[in-house]
Amino acid sequence: METIDQGRRRAAAMLGAGMGGILCGLAAGPVWGAWKPDMNVDFVVPAGPGGALDQTGRAMKQFYDETAGPGAKSFLVTNKPGANGKIAFEVLLQKRGDPHFLSINSHGYISSYLTGNLDILPHRDLTPIAVIQDEFVVAAVRAESPVKSAADLAERLRKDPGSQRIGVATSIGNHIHIGTAKALGAAGVDVRKLVVAPFKSSAESMVSLVGGHLDVVAATTPNVIALKKAGKIRVLAVSAGERLGGLFADVPTWKEQGIDSTFSSSMGIVAPKGISEEQVRFWEDLCRRMSRSAMWVQLAETNQSRPNFMGHRDAARFYEEEYQSMREIVGRLGLLEAGK
Repeated sequence: METIDQGRRRAAAMLGAGMGGILCGLAAGPVWGAWKPDMNVDFVVPAGPGGALDQTGRAMKQFYDETAGPGAKSFLVTNKPGANGKIAFEVLLQKRGDPHFLSINSHGYISSYLTGNLDILPHRDLTPIAVIQDEFVVAAVRAESPVKSAADLAERLRKDPGSQRIGVATSIGNHIHIGTAKALGAAGVDVRKLVVAPFKSSAESMVSLVGGHLDVVAATTPNVIALKKAGKIRVLAVSAGERLGGLFADVPTWKEQGIDSTFSSSMGIVAPKGISEEQVRFWEDLCRRMSRSAMWVQLAETNQSRPNFMGHRDAARFYEEEYQSMREIVGRLGLLEAGK
């Protein structure tokens, strides 16, 4: 099975002139001075409080507040979960040319678009500011679950794909769903018959898991830390190519358990279309400085995510390459919507 990295390299040759529309969404910027926000900033999180997406918005607020200097405008974080991210992205679509609104992009919204669960493609319909980190997906069960390993889970699902209730956030068809389905598909499971329930945030899906309403939760690493520390859950597998460190050092990869699958998702920042080059540069520079800060490095170490900064132009190209790669993965899993 082709890896994400192989898909990325091969898809690069397919980009051609299509990048022009993405990079030309910027209005001409002023040639004097450096722009900075002259109104309050609203970071619109396409998920509920408590999950990894919310954590990113609040980390960016913290860095902005600590570095913006006296007299800076406020940086607000607003949670708008639901509709596979569309509710949040609609805010930015309606604010064309306004650099005071930001949100999050990830592989999740590419895969949701490809599976027909979202009609907005953030890296095309909005302005990519930067990529800031890569995340990995884990599968977890309650500590007392009879499912003891990823191989055990795959065996149960091969016999009966509907036997395990699986929770994901924030939408069916997102990167968490696809990353998990990719592994289970590699293990011989009919992933089209899985019972998958969407939640507004991974914090909610984890509560449902511990409460006995789900059998399995798929989530990115930050979302399982608290309950893993508390001994309430068992993490069966991580989608990385090799074991992570820290709290996840005892979690085997899918590959270690005989399932040939790896997956990562890159999280980035987006703004409305039509903002100036100078405004893009302001937010790009803030993301660059944040990605090098002690606060962000420590957060990445705790979450076992991987800092991976790319500026505006590289981020736009990267997400278009990833669109092609994800399209092939989603197609192989039988989840690609016709016409995508």
